[in-house]
Amino acid sequence: MNTSIRRALGTTALTTAALLAASGVASAHVSVNAPSAAQGGYTVLEFRVPTESETASTTAVTVELPGLASARTEPIPGWTATTEKDGGDLVTSVTWTANPGAGVPPGEFQRFVVSAGPLPAQDEVEFPATQTYSDGSVVDWNEATPASGEEPEHPSPTLELAAGSDDTVASAVAAPSSSDSDTTARWLGGIGLVLGALGAALGIGATVRSRRS
Repeated sequence: MNTSIRRALGTTALTTAALLAASGVASAHVSVNAPSAAQGGYTVLEFRVPTESETASTTAVTVELPGLASARTEPIPGWTATTEKDGGDLVTSVTWTANPGAGVPPGEFQRFVVSAGPLPAQDEVEFPATQTYSDGSVVDWNEATPASGEEPEHPSPTLELAAGSDDTVASAVAAPSSSDSDTTARWLGGIGLVLGALGAALGIGATVRSRRS
């Protein structure tokens, strides 16, 4: 009886250790979290970046974005954030760089937060990331999950999006870039000036005619 119990306990312990080890490996990956994210909406994206190296610190992180109209980073003491845009003025990536003496040491992780949107009208979106270490090594987190379902060594951070309302999704798809908005505003402003000048001229003419009569 005692022997059977000891064997059962030993098997349970090994199984638990294996599960913990597996979860530890999975949790060490760069990941993205945003429970309220929906298609066509705005949300707060939280990227969790652990340092897997045993000897070097994480000194820079770049996350690719799917061309978003807005992306605002949350300040992190000791880090500087910069954004890149495409020709249409949409944000395509965010890079966080540690200031001298800062970084994420071995055995620790850091949250990098972005308020962004509108999110694309699709079921899920990938955010490929690049992690740079103090020893110069670089890890690309950009591998897609194969059809077999087995997790790759460096999976791309992926976020599932809830279905958005028809109006929200439509507005996200049709939302013009800021440059388009600026151009439209200039045209409207110019038209307004022309109409104003025309109205003033007509008013002056009417005044002159009334005086002559």
